[in-house]
Amino acid sequence: MTLDQKIVEARAVLDAHITALNARDAKAISATLHFPHFRLSGVTLKTWETPDSYFADFRARAGGEWSHSAFEDIRVVDASDDKVHFDLAVVRYDASSKEIARFRSLWVITSENGKWAAKVRSSFAAR
Repeated sequence: MTLDQKIVEARAVLDAHITALNARDAKAISATLHFPHFRLSGVTLKTWETPDSYFADFRARAGGEWSHSAFEDIRVVDASDDKVHFDLAVVRYDASSKEIARFRSLWVITSENGKWAAKVRSSFAAR
């Protein structure tokens, strides 16, 4: 498999994640993440050892007005045979599709045991 094909597989993780998030499908969201999973927001590092509380934690961070999200301006920063770094904009919307948050995020997608999934994220999100 070429590096370009691996990037396509890693990019598919982002698509699957945002689709699952907007569907509020906790099991499908978890399938897009490696555990333990790490998120650095500002200088605070959060670790989820297992998928059990991941979606509930997201809902608490996103706030009660959150309805759905989108990824925009997705760029490959660098890639290897088993890791791809993506720089992207995360946009959160309320039920009327009014933008309620926008921030840059670095997603590290890794291939472990034949599965591409997100291992680490670092964002400039307020919460």
